[in-house]
Amino acid sequence: MVLEIAEFSVTPGDEEAFAAAYREAKPLVAATEGFRSARMTRGIESPSSFVLLIEWDTLEAHTKGFRESDRFTRWRELIGPYFAADPRVQHTEEI
Repeated sequence: MVLEIAEFSVTPGDEEAFAAAYREAKPLVAATEGFRSARMTRGIESPSSFVLLIEWDTLEAHTKGFRESDRFTRWRELIGPYFAADPRVQHTEEI
């Protein structure tokens, strides 16, 4: 199992719109083969900061199966307008 950790900095004032866009976009990623689960969190001290945790069967499920699909293009169309900066994404695995 691979854990994707994506950190989003959202333009102040757009937090609720970003959250709504994420709720609309989540089924796009969930439809990807190899997707296991997703959870979006929001900073308490920094409410414009969001962290998305997605569990994948493999790294390729994310990098190829999702990132190289039309679903990813639509995902970015929905949530991208609210980014204050490019997301920071990393992949980890349990030890």
